[in-house]
Amino acid sequence: MNSQSNDLLDQPHPSADHLDLLEAEALFILREVTAECRHPVMLYSGGKDSAVLLHLAYKAFHPERIGLALLHIDTGHNYDEVIAYRDRMAERYDCQLHVRNVEDSIRKGSVRLRHPLESRNSHQSVTLMEAIAEFGFDACLGGARRDEEKARAKERIVSVRDEFGQWEPKNQRPELWSLYNTRVAPGNHVRVFPISNWTELDVWQYIQREDIELPELYFSHLRDIVRRGDILVPVTHLTPANQGETVETISCRFRTVGDISCTAPVASTAITVADIIAETTQCLLTERGATRLDDRASDGAMEQRKKEGYF
Repeated sequence: MNSQSNDLLDQPHPSADHLDLLEAEALFILREVTAECRHPVMLYSGGKDSAVLLHLAYKAFHPERIGLALLHIDTGHNYDEVIAYRDRMAERYDCQLHVRNVEDSIRKGSVRLRHPLESRNSHQSVTLMEAIAEFGFDACLGGARRDEEKARAKERIVSVRDEFGQWEPKNQRPELWSLYNTRVAPGNHVRVFPISNWTELDVWQYIQREDIELPELYFSHLRDIVRRGDILVPVTHLTPANQGETVETISCRFRTVGDISCTAPVASTAITVADIIAETTQCLLTERGATRLDDRASDGAMEQRKKEGYF
């Protein structure tokens, strides 16, 4: 085949839009990793990115069953609606669901909290590594995206972790011409991010196009909050109002859903995916930068957690 023919093969189909191209890339990564790795698993939290990734896995392997089990590291501080959604989707897509609990790590002493109401979000890394060792997973596929946070922007699509689950951003394999290196040394594993090149807007547009179900927390609802600076902190048993704070009931939604103790909503009246897309086009902050209290704790907090084994 001559060079002109090769150039033509590299061109996208004229009728393909950007979502088609992103989808095609993600399907290729899912199939490639599943074929090359001995025991891959999908990290599944029940959030919107997890929902998109699970739907992509369904399309990647249809009409066969999804060739991946699901793994959720449950902090014990998740919203009930998200846990119910997680279980419902695992059943709908006919996936084996493994759940491992930070509470179990606390009981056996591998996780130690400074106080009972401390956020357990960063401690998930310990429980995740225990689950990887228990099942012998050599690849963990997750829904992280580069636009979420600057540390995640440094991550390769296939990212090697050592035997302690640690990540070194200065020592990553190159990924030229979409060649993903899934070979790992004994005891190591890879984290794989098939939607790494997507943006928050891409995710919502894809959810609209594919009609993907989500937890109701992502849509506008009434919730009690207190204002702490520019953050709306939900009033819950884990995040009670401090003395002197004024509790308000406002219309809000979550842009990202994680631990109750570290995830804040945003004021919103968006009740449909189309409404959320319209809001997203006007946002100046990433969803994590705007709503994740743990990412605001200190500059470089996410990168340090990732180096220690975080998702």
